[in-house]
Amino acid sequence: MTIDVQRWTLAECASLIGARKLSPVELAKAYIDRIDRHDGSINSFITVTAELALERARQAESEIMAGRYRGPMHGMPYALKDIVETKGIRTTAHSRVLRDYIPSQNAIVEEKLHTAGGVLLGKLGCLEFAHASPTPDQAWPQVRNPWNTAHGFTGGSSTGSAAAVAASFVPCTIGTDTGGSVRNPAALCGITGLMPTYGRVSRRGVIPYSFSLDHVGPLAWTARDCALMLQAIAGHDVGDPGSSAAPVPDFLAGMDGNLRGLRIGLLRHMYEEDMVADEDTQFAMQSTIDLLEQLGVTIVDVKARPLMDYHDCKLVIGVAEFYAVHEAEFAKRFHDYGADLQTKTFQGAFLTASDYLQAQRVRLQLATEMQSTIAPFDALLVASNFRPAPIIQSKARSSAEFFQKPNITAVFNVTGNPAIAIPNGFSSSGLPLSCQIVGKRFDEMKILQIADALERVTPWHKMRPTLSTSPQG
Repeated sequence: MTIDVQRWTLAECASLIGARKLSPVELAKAYIDRIDRHDGSINSFITVTAELALERARQAESEIMAGRYRGPMHGMPYALKDIVETKGIRTTAHSRVLRDYIPSQNAIVEEKLHTAGGVLLGKLGCLEFAHASPTPDQAWPQVRNPWNTAHGFTGGSSTGSAAAVAASFVPCTIGTDTGGSVRNPAALCGITGLMPTYGRVSRRGVIPYSFSLDHVGPLAWTARDCALMLQAIAGHDVGDPGSSAAPVPDFLAGMDGNLRGLRIGLLRHMYEEDMVADEDTQFAMQSTIDLLEQLGVTIVDVKARPLMDYHDCKLVIGVAEFYAVHEAEFAKRFHDYGADLQTKTFQGAFLTASDYLQAQRVRLQLATEMQSTIAPFDALLVASNFRPAPIIQSKARSSAEFFQKPNITAVFNVTGNPAIAIPNGFSSSGLPLSCQIVGKRFDEMKILQIADALERVTPWHKMRPTLSTSPQG
């Protein structure tokens, strides 16, 4: 069988492996070969665990041939954002501070994927400690967008997690999302990224950014792929204080393409008034609205708070909690942090306990209001970004934009709702565009169902970038 890693999705690979038509060893080799040939132009991986991957693939193949098939992740290659701790494997957070850090234990999400029979291909680049901007002074090269390596930023902070899928180096990855860090890079790289409900997936063993805003989630080509990954990693963890004991359903249930009778609230004001999206983004959003209506969905414009309300709340909480995580190390190793992260981390030293508590009070109010907003609907719809991937800067940019300009993804970190970003078109410059589907808490099934139905009737998730073999440096 000819192995087409550039076209196959996780679900397609899993079906072939489960039917014993595809060798996990040959699949792993095909991905490793593609990484070797092309990642010099993308820089998505910090560490490639080729020997471990082949060892796990051989074990999976032996088990499957003996009739001990564990499920869709058995024999499936995946990779982890390099803030997910891996026993005996360097975990750097893309920072000089952790250049030589080798954890003694696996994060729970890695334990679950290993138990499911997954094949770890390696650790992926990100923004430094999931918080900095991509700057040349970081310990490893900036990750580049496979759709335009000379131009496009990948989004942050799960930069390598999105780029590696888009470049077909791996069928699925794990990222983290504190203000959009799964959905934003998924959107800019033309793939699908799911932020589950706060508490759905354990964060134990994931280097924290913000204790009360962090989520762990999958990135892949399709909603079905994300559902398969979520099935493997979801569940209560007594060791994570934020973990929920909510039952884990069958996330694939209801994926039949039928949306007739559903009601979706449209947060149009967030991308047409609060921050004005470019023409390509607005056109793609209207096309998505029209398509949903053709599928029998009722779309109703709804109003929530202005974006800046969520932005200000998230900013105070995130900056304060990030500083709490790094305060001691920051004082000892200030110069090992990148310049952009130095500036952003310093802000936390000037926040008071009153600032933090007031922000948490406001957050409760914002979250309560959002649950009322979504209550009459099956889901909400909004853009993922205001424009396609921006140009990577040749030098560190001012941090002012981070503090002053809201993004459209952080809203749902504040409220704790699940959200999925899916491709919904391309810009006139040939870069991916994306929308978000937002669900009620712990109703990932519904947003996966809607995303899957849209993917059935659109071509965007089938598009693939053309890669160069020459490194960008």
